[in-house]
Amino acid sequence: MIVCLAVVGHQNNPLYIQSFTESDDALKLHHIVHCSLDVVDERVNNPKKASPTINEAFLGLLYPTENYKVYGYLTNTKVKFILVTTDLDVRDADVRSFFRRFHSAYVDAVSNPFHIPGKKITSKIFAERVSSIVKSFGLSSAS
Repeated sequence: MIVCLAVVGHQNNPLYIQSFTESDDALKLHHIVHCSLDVVDERVNNPKKASPTINEAFLGLLYPTENYKVYGYLTNTKVKFILVTTDLDVRDADVRSFFRRFHSAYVDAVSNPFHIPGKKITSKIFAERVSSIVKSFGLSSAS
């Protein structure tokens, strides 16, 4: 189950962050997302230490915690997508597919002529689309 999803700008400013839990874990999840930015920067700035496929947008598993797994994705414009999940046995192929769909939704949202680049994404349509993508991820990983 996806518990948190974040879009972080190229200057590490949060553009969109949404938690999908009922409990009051928001601060903890924000901290996990913030800590994952260090791992993303390390992989991008030190490609020899990272995987040889640094040109790929999918960064893979950034780090696991006791209760969560954190995955990353980097767009061509250096915008980072961070996914926090409680599924400890999720497949990389499912996460890649999720990020592709999420990236498409993100592109549609920032292509809106009324969106100001670098500002938070406040579109209700984007939030609804993200919610449906998150729900479909839960369904596809359960089967």
